[in-house]
Amino acid sequence: MEDGTPAHARPVRGRDRELAALTGLLAAAAQGNGGGIVIVGAPGTGKTTLLDALVRQADGFRVLRAEGNVPERAVHFAGAEQLLRSLGDLVALLPDDRARALRPVLGLPPTEADPGGPLAVPAAVSALLDVAAGRQPTLCCVDSAHLFDEASLSALTFVARRIRHIGLAFVFTVDHTAAPDSRRDPSVWAGLPRLHLGRLTDEAAHELLSDRLGPSLPHDLADTLVDTARGNPLALVELTESLSPGHLCGRAAPPLSPPPLGRLCRAVKRRVSALSAPVRAVVALAAAAQGLDGPLARRAATQDGETALTEAVRSGLVVVDTDAIHLAEDVVPSAVLASLPPREIEAAHRRLAETAEATGERDRAVWHRAATATAPASDVAEQLDRLARRARTEAAYGTAAAASERAAALSPDSAQRAQRLVAAATDHWASGRPQRARTVLRLATPLATGDLGVRISRLAGEIELRRGNPSVAAAELITTARRLAPTHRTLAATTLLLAGEASFVAGDNARYCLTAQDAASLCEPREWPMTLVVREHFTAMSATFLGRHGDAAAPLRRLVRLGETTGDPTAKTLASQAAFTLGDAERARDLALQAVICSRARGDESNVPWALVYAALSALLSGQLAAATTTALDGLAMARALGQSNSAVDHVTVLAMLAALQGDQDTARTRLEAANSELAERGLGRPSALATWAAACVDLAHDRPAEAFDRFRRMSVGRSRHCVPLKVMAVPHFVEAAVRCGERDVARRALATFEQWAATTGGTARAALAHRCHALLAGEAEKAGEARAHFTEAVRLHREADAPYDLAVTELLYASWLRRRRRPGQAREVLREAVHLFDELGAAHWVQRASRELRACGHRVRRGPERERALSPQQERIARLVAEGATNKEIAAQLFISHRTVDHHLRNVFAKLDVRSRVELAALYR
Repeated sequence: MEDGTPAHARPVRGRDRELAALTGLLAAAAQGNGGGIVIVGAPGTGKTTLLDALVRQADGFRVLRAEGNVPERAVHFAGAEQLLRSLGDLVALLPDDRARALRPVLGLPPTEADPGGPLAVPAAVSALLDVAAGRQPTLCCVDSAHLFDEASLSALTFVARRIRHIGLAFVFTVDHTAAPDSRRDPSVWAGLPRLHLGRLTDEAAHELLSDRLGPSLPHDLADTLVDTARGNPLALVELTESLSPGHLCGRAAPPLSPPPLGRLCRAVKRRVSALSAPVRAVVALAAAAQGLDGPLARRAATQDGETALTEAVRSGLVVVDTDAIHLAEDVVPSAVLASLPPREIEAAHRRLAETAEATGERDRAVWHRAATATAPASDVAEQLDRLARRARTEAAYGTAAAASERAAALSPDSAQRAQRLVAAATDHWASGRPQRARTVLRLATPLATGDLGVRISRLAGEIELRRGNPSVAAAELITTARRLAPTHRTLAATTLLLAGEASFVAGDNARYCLTAQDAASLCEPREWPMTLVVREHFTAMSATFLGRHGDAAAPLRRLVRLGETTGDPTAKTLASQAAFTLGDAERARDLALQAVICSRARGDESNVPWALVYAALSALLSGQLAAATTTALDGLAMARALGQSNSAVDHVTVLAMLAALQGDQDTARTRLEAANSELAERGLGRPSALATWAAACVDLAHDRPAEAFDRFRRMSVGRSRHCVPLKVMAVPHFVEAAVRCGERDVARRALATFEQWAATTGGTARAALAHRCHALLAGEAEKAGEARAHFTEAVRLHREADAPYDLAVTELLYASWLRRRRRPGQAREVLREAVHLFDELGAAHWVQRASRELRACGHRVRRGPERERALSPQQERIARLVAEGATNKEIAAQLFISHRTVDHHLRNVFAKLDVRSRVELAALYR
């Protein structure tokens, strides 16, 4: 087939609009309303794939197919014969003059009574197809129609324009980049609607890769393939077919173009080879410019006049955009470059470099000179170094990485090459290409000596922490820190921090405490502030992990003060963690957001997802559920952009916890399912514990206390059992589940641990939760006064701590307790505020539960008109996305919620705002 796209049963990605048009054509033909359509696109855009998909849907149709080819382009009626040969038995049903006119089409000599005339053959073909369609609806697929002989194409398009009242459908595919002599006079397509196949969206391209290679393809490798393919489906398919195990695990750099001998490059080479040398030179300029240097290419292309440029535009490969030239949108630059002789590509780069120098664009000149240089080229490598440094100061890490990598390739000295490779890897990591960073580090490792080898190990350990197995990362980082300690104490200290974080994420308390011992010996009291931060952090957190909460309190407070006085983003993130452990949600959130600001001010966002985890958790701790959701979604987007898979899982589990607290079972389940495979695959203990806690909260919210109790018990086995801070924080929910299951002794033992922690850290919010637990445990009739006192004190402390979510939950539990003791009047007073708070928090499930409880107390629940029109934060977020044109599927993906949740919220938005359509909703936000 012309496109070379194989027929297969995989989904056709990114062509919903085109498929809908084709299936509509098919449906109309089945009803006797025929028609034709022309699919236009460059090689590899999926023209044949669409035909294959259409044929699979043509149940009940007779399918006729033909494909144009170069050898038969000069053979009269070769294409028509190929399409119609299976209808030979129907010729006898035609009138004699029509049958005679068909003889040359069927390869038979004309008779003496040949009717002749220009319409004879087209009319005979039309009559034959009319008979076929009268017996059975018929689909005619003409692939690569631009390669059909002129007589066949003229006859078939004649028929396609005259089939409005018969059950016949015609679909032609045409390559708009084909050589001028094979594209035919455009008038041949007059009267037939066209479908132009442009680039696939990035989303559709990623879906295609997932279909081919599964969802575990490394994100940055997938991104590189998508960038290289430029939305061309066949390019994506051939790139996936060219991947080796080395590509998939990061040992080899990703392919820079589809295979030169593959179907796409062969098709492009046929197009390019048919052009004259001056026109090919223009195409080479557009390809070498890669879109970035379109104005340079325009100036270079017209230095010898406009004629070659005009011809290049006519070829369909090049487009002119104001003062720039580019390859056509659906043409793959790397495929064009692979089809051109190397000398022509070098000539294009030299011409671009000369043009850039003439216009004072030195950086662009360096790029193009470097593209033509051969190693060694010290002067060009040094110029690339300077370019990389300038790009780094502007946070253009992708540019810096490319410059350093090219400089390394041009370096005559192995030590210089290693230095530049490490710089490139560091920039790849900062730009969100961890897989590429790992590949470059592997190239640098055999060349590195001394300190450079240690730097490689440190960066490799950090990448492993953020996207690999944290246990492996911890071991590597501890070894690296010990190697650094004799000569680079400060760097060793910060490396230990990463090792500690890796152990924490893995849920390995024993290793964490051993790392703390290393930190204690390394970080002397008189060292500079960062080593002091490291020492206090390990002292506090190791005591916490060992359950010695009294010993942890003082270093935690010192760490918070250190974080408030330093401008180091890592120190601020650790201080945020300390404040969170102390129960000071406001300070924890402030410090985490300060860490984000400091990181961005330094132009290094690699630590931002980590800081945003604590910002989200702190907002959750204080009951600011909307702020926590927004922060976690931002952190998730940032983690994915940077290729930090483990940080992304952290944010997904935080989002699951938020949905669980709101009682949104579908959304919580969606988020937990998204995280589960990665939790198990990489041994992520901390997010596993949070995920278990979230699932238990969903069970509690939906009256499944036994299931919740079992989940909490499972937090005491496996990796999750080492996540002491999360286990302790989950105690209030565990106590509720245990009490409802009659397991009061188990609940009391857990509460004792929680109270010790709450007392030593001094958090008002946690003291309130302890009183709530005591109230639940004192629920027997003989302890009614004690239960009331604990509920009352819990409510007071919740207000003091400004924790609206916990206050609402406690009030719901208290009101339920009051109603069971036949005090409906007191219960109503408590429940009114609980309903109001849950409504403000957007916790629809809890609003319903509290409202049911209120009705059980004899109160009729009414909503005032103002409250009815006020959107919850989640509803506001969904309404704005709808107003921006997002579909429900896109909203669900962006907010990481289920489709059912989007539908539910959108119905409520329509009701609250009194609108009946998405158009009316969008009008409100203009």
